[in-house]
Amino acid sequence: QVQLVESGGGLVQPGGSLRLSCAASGSMVSINAMGWYRQAPGKQRELVADITSGGNTNNAGSVKARFTISRDNAKKTVYLQMDSLNPEDTADYYCNVQVDRDYWGRGTQVTVAP
Repeated sequence: QVQLVESGGGLVQPGGSLRLSCAASGSMVSINAMGWYRQAPGKQRELVADITSGGNTNNAGSVKARFTISRDNAKKTVYLQMDSLNPEDTADYYCNVQVDRDYWGRGTQVTVAP
């Protein structure tokens, strides 16, 4: 079983930055892809960004050039650096890790407001 602990969410003003972290623990030989999804109120969960075990990244168009995903394989941790945040980025952000199957974190709330 794999456990994911997310941190770094909070309230930030438009134009501000936040850095999310997600640390994986438990029984796993290796981690394949790691990623971040988000779900805004009344909307479906959507991919924000993901990163392969080799470091190849994929960002959703709406966050490209503003958000940067990275990972530390030794720490089994994935990060999401979010810059130039705007109110449309307000959502619950979920960490996803692919091991033998998909695992999900409980989510961390990000609110962008004046």
